[in-house]
Amino acid sequence: MKRRNYHKKKVIRCALSVSGAAVFILIACGLISVFWTSNQKEEKQKKLPQITMETKLLEPNEYSRPQLPLRKVKGVVVHYTANPGTDAIDNRNYFNNLPKSNEGKERKTYASSHFVIGLEGQIIQCIPLEEIAYASNDRNSDTISIECCHPDQTGKFNQATYQALKELVVYLCIRYDLEAEDVIRHYDVTGKACPLYFVEHEDEWKSFLAEIEEDRLNQS
Repeated sequence: MKRRNYHKKKVIRCALSVSGAAVFILIACGLISVFWTSNQKEEKQKKLPQITMETKLLEPNEYSRPQLPLRKVKGVVVHYTANPGTDAIDNRNYFNNLPKSNEGKERKTYASSHFVIGLEGQIIQCIPLEEIAYASNDRNSDTISIECCHPDQTGKFNQATYQALKELVVYLCIRYDLEAEDVIRHYDVTGKACPLYFVEHEDEWKSFLAEIEEDRLNQS
């Protein structure tokens, strides 16, 4: 009887030992997985191109920053302000002041953009990238929007604005694993002539996308 109890205890000890080892292995694998994932994120972050921008977030409100979540980014939409000669801060402030300017109006204006690029190439972020902006109609829920300032009625961006737009789009493409084909115009969503110059000059738009793809591949 004693011998039988001895073997029974030995089996129990072995089982506990094996269970303990299994738990240890599972914990170790979990830690390795977390460490690896963290490293992957850090490595991806390190590969992002450097870009200079100023953060001036809109105050939360129902007309320009409703704080609705943007869960998945599937594209980038390029716009023009349609306000010749105005700069990034002017357009940012227009979005921010919509609650006041909408007072007493029967037809309310809903508008905003994640970024506004100024005439000197300055980039202002207006909406967090985890929230939607009111810019691209049916694509608000899965795109990042960029408004670009322009000096005159043609809607053509000057060199500083154009260069900043390229840098920002490449940054967003790399960050969200997008390709040039995921970069679209407001026109491609609704048929609105926005950004005007790129709608009226299709070859220039295609050239812009080609530059984006080349820069994206070179910097990825």
